[in-house]
Amino acid sequence: MLYLWIFGNNIEDAMGHVRFVIFYLLCGIIAALGFALPNAHSQIPMVGASGAISGALGAYLRLYPRAKVLVLIPLGFIAQMVYLPAILVLGLWMVFQLLNTYLANPGQGGVAWGAHIGGFAAGVVLIPLFKNARHPLFGGGRRS
Repeated sequence: MLYLWIFGNNIEDAMGHVRFVIFYLLCGIIAALGFALPNAHSQIPMVGASGAISGALGAYLRLYPRAKVLVLIPLGFIAQMVYLPAILVLGLWMVFQLLNTYLANPGQGGVAWGAHIGGFAAGVVLIPLFKNARHPLFGGGRRS
């Protein structure tokens, strides 16, 4: 939910309330398919909104790749807050999702990494169809 709070409001601003709800639900459906299709015989239920939230992350990457995102970097017992470009933050997040997809123990419960990847891809692909014309792709340097 933290990611939705950080990135979602900018995506909603770029497309409006109604389009955002449709976009969010569609990303959630595609995310569920991204998990279910490769795991068609799984008996483990999938619950949560993380795939739909991942769609908002994919859309944010496409709209605001150079935006500065304030992140907390833990350095042992201390932590540093720094601004990093969204392309770096979301790129590292995606690498983490991909790594965990391959490292996860199949057949056991846990995080639906495939749903995160499917939702993110849906957001990247669908944002041009849902955004308002006044929001260019790969646009401004918004801060989150």
